[in-house]
Amino acid sequence: MANLPILEIPNPILRKRAKRVRSIDKKMLRIAYDMVDTLNAAGGIGLAANQIGQLWRIIVLQMPEEESSRIYFNPEIIKTEGTREVEEGCLSIPNYRGLVTRSVSIKFQGKDYSDNIVTFKAENLLSQAVEHEVDHLNGILYTDHLVAHSELYRVEEPDISHTNEDSSNNNDYLNSSSTIELK
Repeated sequence: MANLPILEIPNPILRKRAKRVRSIDKKMLRIAYDMVDTLNAAGGIGLAANQIGQLWRIIVLQMPEEESSRIYFNPEIIKTEGTREVEEGCLSIPNYRGLVTRSVSIKFQGKDYSDNIVTFKAENLLSQAVEHEVDHLNGILYTDHLVAHSELYRVEEPDISHTNEDSSNNNDYLNSSSTIELK
């Protein structure tokens, strides 16, 4: 499979609505598996097809506690419950994070790579990731959900090119950059 470039704003494809997948054939599976490779190479949790320039309703998720990636075709959020504020980031908007409003839980439906209908209720990070990726398929970015535009902030990448004899500083870097970034 392939590790593909991830589109960044202001690429207009990121604001377009993706088309339904009519048939999960070899072409669609190839796109999905390329998305998994791209997501894994980027170290993210989720990726939508339009982020790699494909206007198909496909998302992939890689939850931190799961060994395998999830692939969903024609994903839909059937129901949402409650609201909460969470921090998000996105590979299509690199080096920025913001406080957004998301649901407490969702009911989800989509098709897996075997063309089976999958339905589940999600909470916490999984519900946040699904909402984020389905938004992408609808041309919506997480910045559209900001609690306040002043809540968007730049994350500077630390310079780790030099070696540091104090290993505790390296651990601090790892801990400080452990915020989960949705793609």
